Amino acid sequence: MERALDAARRSGLIRAGEPLLVMLSGGGDSVCLLDVTVRLGAEVSALHVDYGLRADSGADAELCRELCERLGVGLTVERVELGGAGNLQAEARDARYALAERHARGDYAAAHTASDQAETVLYRLAVSPGRRALLGMQPRRGRLVRPLLAITREEAREHCRAHGLEWREDPSNSDLRFARARVRTEVLPALRELNPAAERNIAETAAQLREEADVLDVALREALGRPAASPLPLEALRALPAPLARLALRAAAGDVAVSRADAQRILELPLEGTATVELPGGVRAISEYGSLRFATGGEPEPPPRAVALPIPGAVDFGRWRVEAARGGAGDVLLDPAAASAGLVVRPWRHGDRMRPAGLGGTKTLQDLFTDRKVPRAERGSVPVVEAGGSVAWVAGVAVDERFRADPADAARAVALTARHA
Repeated sequence: MERALDAARRSGLIRAGEPLLVMLSGGGDSVCLLDVTVRLGAEVSALHVDYGLRADSGADAELCRELCERLGVGLTVERVELGGAGNLQAEARDARYALAERHARGDYAAAHTASDQAETVLYRLAVSPGRRALLGMQPRRGRLVRPLLAITREEAREHCRAHGLEWREDPSNSDLRFARARVRTEVLPALRELNPAAERNIAETAAQLREEADVLDVALREALGRPAASPLPLEALRALPAPLARLALRAAAGDVAVSRADAQRILELPLEGTATVELPGGVRAISEYGSLRFATGGEPEPPPRAVALPIPGAVDFGRWRVEAARGGAGDVLLDPAAASAGLVVRPWRHGDRMRPAGLGGTKTLQDLFTDRKVPRAERGSVPVVEAGGSVAWVAGVAVDERFRADPADAARAVALTARHA
């Protein structure tokens, strides 16, 4: 059975005739991914990144060239120099994704498998508590897609063997100096001895919990009447069932590990005056007249810089991640014609005005922030989405009625979502 091909098809992340950039390392997983994307009819191109960390890294690039020539795929090879300080694997990953964002004409695909998902879940569980660890990697994040999350690493290699595709093994994947390598070579083999399907079961659990998390997020947004983002109305939190209140606190705190005891202390903060609860990692929960926000460090951070928001696509804006998609669900839906002028995410400016839906007139953002009880220290970090030079949406605050989509046109609308990254 063509398990890899079938899993990639069922993922819905590879669409015939649409551009897709495959991040091709030359390893078995990425070689499998390149082959299945070609077989499924995508308009495929490939990107290989050479970090120069091994003397034989040029052989990886050569294998990628030969494979792409055989499959009729255009290949870009980039050479990157890493700083060598801190987390080398994280630096390499960031460089790889930055290059993919630059070169991709549409989505770009990573070859993460169920084995990688299991390693991610186990590693995160070991180093930090909370539901984020159990959710693992998303099948889609912005333009990044992962079509092979339903197959194991061995099944990807079985596909390569069945179709006569060569690959190269990266010895750093077994280098026990790296935490992920220890999970791969020591923890997962022990779990497979208990059950050969261990990694698939872990990956499937993450998939189920992620689906359930999406439902919980919708329920939480409906219960609060707004996205679960800082600042939050303390009184509304107290009215929620305790598990939902904890979910709201964790989301607003950027998935900081908020224990049940910490959540109880936060919910007991006074509605008048200012009070603080210290959380792990130097994070503080601050209640200002019943408006709850989260802060780190002693001095407020400068406002993030303005950044263009592609449609579809996602951008990081300070501690937020703002996403735009065609159709579907989101925090707000913008009229497609109004959004065609291009979207920009930026901080608010003194003098900014908008026409909030339902208010029947214009208001300054300063007055809106005051009405919604957004603390002054938080205002500079709230994402403001501008379309054609006008304020279209202020995350968690208001959408401009001139840009709001007709519900009947939801399939064509631009869905915007803002979450703490």
